[in-house]
Amino acid sequence: MWSFFSRDPTKDFPYEIGEPIEGLENKSIWSLHKAKKKGTTAAIGGEDISVFVFQVKPGAEYLLDIARAAVKRLKTLRHPSILAYLDSLETDKAIYLATERVEPLHNRLSRIADIGDGVKRELYLSWGIFQITRALSFLNNDGNLRHNNVNVWSVFVNEESGEWKLGGVEFMTAVDASYSSLPHVLQVYRPSEAKDNYKTPTKCSIDIWGLGCLIWEAFNGPLSAPGNLDTMDQLPKAIITMYQEMISSKAESRPNPADVIARCRSNGGFFKNDLVDALLFLEEIQVKEKNEKSRFFGQLTSQLDSFPEGVGRYKILPQLIAAFEYGDAGSAVLPPLLQLGCTLPDTEYQKRVVPCVVKLFASNDRATRLRLLQQLDRFINHLQPITVNEAIFPQVARGFLDTNPAVREQTIKSIVHLAPKLDYNNLNVEVLRYFAKLQSKDEQGGIRTNTTVCLGKIAQHLHPQIRQKVLIGAFIRGTRDTFPPARSASVLALAATQQYFFLHEVSNRILPALCPLTTDPDKGVRDNAFRTIGGFLAKLEKVSEDPGLRESMEADVNTAAPSLSNAAATWAGWAVTAVTAKFYRSQSDTAKSSAPHGTSRILFKKPASLGFFTEHASSSQSSTSTTATTSSATSMTSLDHDHEHEHTQNTTNTNSDGDWDWEGDWGDMETQPPTSTPLSAHVTNASHSPKNVHNHEQWISLEEKPEEEATETQEKNESLESGWEDGEFQPLDDFQTNETGGENTNNKAEDAQKKREERRLARQRQLEAKRAARLGSSTLAKKI
Repeated sequence: MWSFFSRDPTKDFPYEIGEPIEGLENKSIWSLHKAKKKGTTAAIGGEDISVFVFQVKPGAEYLLDIARAAVKRLKTLRHPSILAYLDSLETDKAIYLATERVEPLHNRLSRIADIGDGVKRELYLSWGIFQITRALSFLNNDGNLRHNNVNVWSVFVNEESGEWKLGGVEFMTAVDASYSSLPHVLQVYRPSEAKDNYKTPTKCSIDIWGLGCLIWEAFNGPLSAPGNLDTMDQLPKAIITMYQEMISSKAESRPNPADVIARCRSNGGFFKNDLVDALLFLEEIQVKEKNEKSRFFGQLTSQLDSFPEGVGRYKILPQLIAAFEYGDAGSAVLPPLLQLGCTLPDTEYQKRVVPCVVKLFASNDRATRLRLLQQLDRFINHLQPITVNEAIFPQVARGFLDTNPAVREQTIKSIVHLAPKLDYNNLNVEVLRYFAKLQSKDEQGGIRTNTTVCLGKIAQHLHPQIRQKVLIGAFIRGTRDTFPPARSASVLALAATQQYFFLHEVSNRILPALCPLTTDPDKGVRDNAFRTIGGFLAKLEKVSEDPGLRESMEADVNTAAPSLSNAAATWAGWAVTAVTAKFYRSQSDTAKSSAPHGTSRILFKKPASLGFFTEHASSSQSSTSTTATTSSATSMTSLDHDHEHEHTQNTTNTNSDGDWDWEGDWGDMETQPPTSTPLSAHVTNASHSPKNVHNHEQWISLEEKPEEEATETQEKNESLESGWEDGEFQPLDDFQTNETGGENTNNKAEDAQKKREERRLARQRQLEAKRAARLGSSTLAKKI
């Protein structure tokens, strides 16, 4: 509760004076109180201040002149290391001096645990002593003023940032004035040579002696006798030599504060450390070169853990935000900004950090967007769903169409973090449209693989009816990919999401698609296929023996947000473990080597783990990996170059209305071509093809094939290019979720299966008609 001094006419004073802060008893003419600005609440940040109160007592009226002089002096002093004056009020009985929110240094030092362990404590004390030394240099050298009262009782600490501020200016004089003794309670800090009306040999000898006393008290506690200054066991070795000069009995040999700073800032000096370096750099960041800033921010992230928490949160973080908003720091400021932001309360995080993140997402710089996506897991929990859907996702979605593979791949991975906060349209319509395009047509094998991986990871967040329509078709299409990790990812995705499939879909669609993989040339694919097939067969066998189990087996199919933990308890737990692992990781930085003629020269370095997979591909993978992508390993130096072509690429992929042309990209993904070329043939030819995997079935040009074979290949390509169905993504209002299950659900499933079969037969007839037309044209041409 805030208390008021009703006996004083303070109604015109704009601050409410609260409870006193202990620590200055008998050490100052002032008492220190907490205070806040009138008309504000404690919840409003930046309104808390401190008020120094001097009360006139009978017989001590002479102190009133000292207090008035102190207020006047502090009002004219402006320095970052001197107590900041805000306002003052004088009445007949008291003087009120409002300053920034501080506490006595003695109080802060008594709470050693708040400062940190030994290393953090020494860093903090180094920064604090540096600030007071800098303040004395300003007073002695620039202001021609002498403080005369430097000790632990005249130094205050900002309660938030932990910065040391020099106060206690009531005994301040000009440097050429005679020395006057301090009050009796402060006589312990008087230099041995000082007497009343003493003329100092140098302008700084008195204050530098006080600085030595302050250093001793910072490591040992309040000074009780001058003789204690000779005990230096607790002082750091880096400061001992300088300290001995400060408390020298020869006043003329004591160093100038500016010399103390210069010598202690040299290599090995007490002020030469990461914390002081970082804070001084931030104070001068506006005059630093851009490359200096980037180098500094890169180093700062690894140093923050060793800095005292208050300094990082309230001193460094505001400087980082200011450097971002008003400077050209750019995305380089993001890692330390996010690291420090994690220490903020959520309301403060929303106010200070989120606007910076949203602004960075709108950047056109590829490096910035990529860095944001890589750091997404560090701040996604602090973003509100409305912010994600309206401000973040539209910017992220640009990455799906980016010409740079690294950006596309990182965009796919980011959906895992964004999915829980995306609304129906963004997740079930927009994301899946992009995924359909990437999984079927992206030229990078790693990106196709990770699209499948991501779809398995976000399956639990999809709408149940969308999930039923999409998952099986998408994963079955992945089993026919020419890239072994993509096939293996699809098999594992089917196993990991098995609780979302009706049993009749397992028998009619999934098992027929998995069986051909038992002869796959890649051992890892074969092993995963056998294991998955065995699990599905065991599931079907149990239901066959006990039909009552069907309901529990299909319990999660229509559940809005099933839990992966439930699936982990089933036979597919091994696949669930795989789906929660890392993505497939592509590397080219260390994998560039000579390749056979006609193949890509950038190969996959076989990773220690294929991320999504629990079982690795066999050695046959290395023979087919020459067609692999270099997605995430693409050099960042090419990002700006690629950006020049982004507009052209986006225009190419859009129709006249500016939207994607989805015609032909949403067919039945499990439709087999009329004459299917064995998968092993594609894999064998992969290492000899000069083509991109964008058209991965067309390994030999049509002109080099017999006409019938070329026609069959073209038909097969048309079938595989069909993609996912347009009807599979409709607004949520078009669906009526069936909550009753039972026979009604089965009837709907059968009707849907019947419609898919009818569409498949219709497309089959269209393909046969096209084939007949082509053969007729070819025969006519020969006759002519």
